[in-house]
Parts: sequence; structure tokens; C-alpha cells
Amino acid sequence: MKGVIIAAGYGTRFLPVTKTVPKEMLPIIDRPAIDFIVSEFIQSGIKEILILTSRRKKALDDYFDRETELEEVFMREGAAAKLAKIAPPEADIFFRRQNEMKGTGHALMQVKSFVGDEPFVVAYPDDLHTGDVPLAAQLIKKYEETGCSVMSALHNPPHLERYGILKLDSDKAHVVDIVEKPAPGTEPSQEASIGRYLFTPDIFPFLAEGWEKHCQAGNTGEYFHVYALKKLMDQKKVVCAVIKGERLDTGTPAGYLSAIIRYAYENPEYRKVILEEVERLEGKKK
Repeated sequence: MKGVIIAAGYGTRFLPVTKTVPKEMLPIIDRPAIDFIVSEFIQSGIKEILILTSRRKKALDDYFDRETELEEVFMREGAAAKLAKIAPPEADIFFRRQNEMKGTGHALMQVKSFVGDEPFVVAYPDDLHTGDVPLAAQLIKKYEETGCSVMSALHNPPHLERYGILKLDSDKAHVVDIVEKPAPGTEPSQEASIGRYLFTPDIFPFLAEGWEKHCQAGNTGEYFHVYALKKLMDQKKVVCAVIKGERLDTGTPAGYLSAIIRYAYENPEYRKVILEEVERLEGKKK
């Protein structure tokens, strides 16, 4: 099983910092967001990972490379803990640039030669996961049980109207449709799609078919993978995996701040700082 991380976007919601810093490199305390996904993949048994990037994101390449000068400094100091922190991941990390920002469907078409005829896990870096069982491993298990492509989902999160909501078959497992941002009370289920998928190679012919239709219609905007996904749904080849664990949404500045606080709160040292700051701020109001 190979892994793909779609990280080519501009990150405009985080301007001005993303003018020079890739959004995926913004830190959750002391780790860049993308490091959480790479760790999740490795813990799930995925050892070959392709990161799809763009021209302004060389920092991603550098982060996953060796830092030989620091290694030499820490070796002279005998600083084993620091050496461990900068060690490159135990996986083969590959990079490919999406030269034009043409949407997620176009992005997935770029990875066909990397994944070949095998299933693969796709991560969108706005969605991080913490929990006892890595999210990618949960998707792999569902694939092994069904042989189908797998969509990860949150069960009944707040503000369902902000998500793509899955319509399920009578077996409550197969996905037959996805409804984007339905009006409250019209949701086809309480399962909200998030940015982690396991795709079988069956998706590539449908991606190409959808792309051709997109271009023939004279569209110049982004092409998304929903067309291909719905084609697989029509063939009953997509199932839903309701995730176990916690999802951290770093897609907006407010969500990013929330993710940092929630992640930090699990660490006793940081939790103490958070509680002290809340107490101080509440005191200033009085």
C-alpha cells in the first residue's frame, strides 16, 4: 500500500504567512502539520509516500531530507534525543509538482505512475488525526474486508451543513452519493466526509473520463475527483469508514488554532500553560 499527500494548494486562507511558508509546514507546537500525516502513514505500514507539491514548496523537500550539519553538531554533543528529533522518516518520500492548480481530480491523475495498479491512501493535509489506531490503518482494514474504495467519515459532527454528507445504501456500508453542504434537516445521513480516502486503481479511468468531459465543456476552472468517485459509487465499489479517534481540522485559521489547543491540552505541561492563560485572561475581564 502506497500513500499520497495532496499538498500543492496555495493556502490563501493563511496569507500572508503562506506567501513564503507552505501551509503544510505550519507547526502544531513543534511539528509541522504534514509530519502528522507522514507518521500516520508509516504507523499504518505505508513505506512509500508521494507528496504532490508546487513550485513554492521546496521547504517540504528540505524537511524530509537529512540535516547533516545539525547531525554533526548533536553527535559531537552526544545529544541523542535531539538527533532522534531530526532523523528523517523511515519511509521513502517522493515529490512531484502539480505545475498548474487544476483541482483534486487533476492532482490525482498525476499519481497514476507512482501507485500503478495497486490501491493507495490519499490524504488532504487539512485533516489530521490522533488516536490509538492510525486513520490510514482503519481505511486499510476496511478495504481488506470489502475490496472497495473507502471514504472516511465523522459521525454527526457539529454543523453538518458545512460538510459533504454521505448517502448510504440500505446496508449502511456502501456509499451511493455525496451531498455537498445540505440545508439543515435535508442531510441524507449523519456521516460527514473528511479528507482521507483509500482508492482502488479503478478510479483512474473515471478520472480521465471526467477530465475529458471537463475540457470538452470548455471549463478552465478546477476539476475535482467527485465525478470519478460517483462513478465508482454507481458500481457499488465505495464504502464508508466512520473513524475512531479525533480529527483536527487545520483548514482555516480558527480551526488551526483549535487544533493547536486541543493537541497541546493532551500534554500535561502545555495543559498547565493553557489553564493558566485562561485564568489570567478571565481575570483581566473582571
